[in-house]
Formats: sequence, structure tokens, C-alpha cells
Amino acid sequence: MLVGDSGVGKTCLLVRFKDGAFLAGSFISTVGIDFRNKVLTVDGVKVKLQIWDTAGQERFRSVTHAYYRDAHALLLLYDVTNKASFDNIQAWLTEIHEYAQQDVVLMLLGNKVDSAQDRVVKREDGEKLAKEYGVPFMETSAKSGLNVELAFTAIAKELKHRSMKLPNEPKFKLHDYVKKEGARCCRS
Repeated sequence: MLVGDSGVGKTCLLVRFKDGAFLAGSFISTVGIDFRNKVLTVDGVKVKLQIWDTAGQERFRSVTHAYYRDAHALLLLYDVTNKASFDNIQAWLTEIHEYAQQDVVLMLLGNKVDSAQDRVVKREDGEKLAKEYGVPFMETSAKSGLNVELAFTAIAKELKHRSMKLPNEPKFKLHDYVKKEGARCCRS
């Protein structure tokens, strides 16, 4: 599910990912909620993503809240050319904490990095905020396509891993796995 203030580029990011195109010029803000499907091949396995695009305006919040609890992953966007959209990230995170599943996959995206001349939010500020909340972060551009595929693919990889593990299997930790397997192979 894509969330964030109105005008941060959620729909453009989704259209870039789904169709490889950029919605140039002005377009009508998303009303309520919309979705698109895309199938990705992740580590040789087909993963179908159903991506929900939400309206950023306050008046649609009660509608979008209902969808949080069923979301497996959330891409939280702000616009690097709009300080208010960045300042509102904490409010979005509070809302996510209140309405989403506790183990929801979450990623913070600073969008519109193609507009370097209009940038008001530094990359370091995004990184610092993401670190503070313990979420992955990257900057994207729906216009140029920068990191768009990467963001969705990273989410798909995490979701694939979660869905394919056994119910009682602990969360996969590469470091622990390597240590355990290394010890097992070297016993006499």
C-alpha cells in the first residue's frame, strides 16, 4: 500500500512501476483508493503484488484506515521538494502504528529527486528519520525511474521470504544461519 501526503507522487510511482511510464503534467488526485496488480519474478518465484494507491488528503483518511490492517507492506512517501510532506512523516508513522499489522513491512521513500533545483529535504534528513524509526530508506523518482523497481522488488523479496517460511519457523537471519551451518559442518 502506498501512503503519504497528497501530491508526493504515489500514483506516479505506481504507474512508473506498473507501466514504465510517467504521468506528465497535472492530473486528478486519487479519490479514496485505487489498486493495480503486477507480477514479479523474485529469486525464480512468481510474486503477484496487488498495490493499493491511497488518497493523501485528510478527508479520505477514514476510508484508507480500513485498508491498513490488511496490508502486508507499506511504502511511505514524502516529496523532497515539499518540507511539509517530510514533516508529516511522523504523523503517518503514528497512524501506521495504530492501524496496520504489527509486523507490516515498511519502507520510507523520498520521492521527486529528479527536481534537484527545488529540493528542500536533504537525503541525510531522510536517512536520519528512517534510522530513528528503524525502517529502510531510499530516494526515488517516478519521473526518471530512479530506484522505483528496486523499492518494489525489495518489498516483494521480503514478502516472498515471509510467505514461504513455515508458520513456526523463526525469522530468517543470515548471520545466525551462517554461524549455525558453519558449526554443524565442522563437528566431528
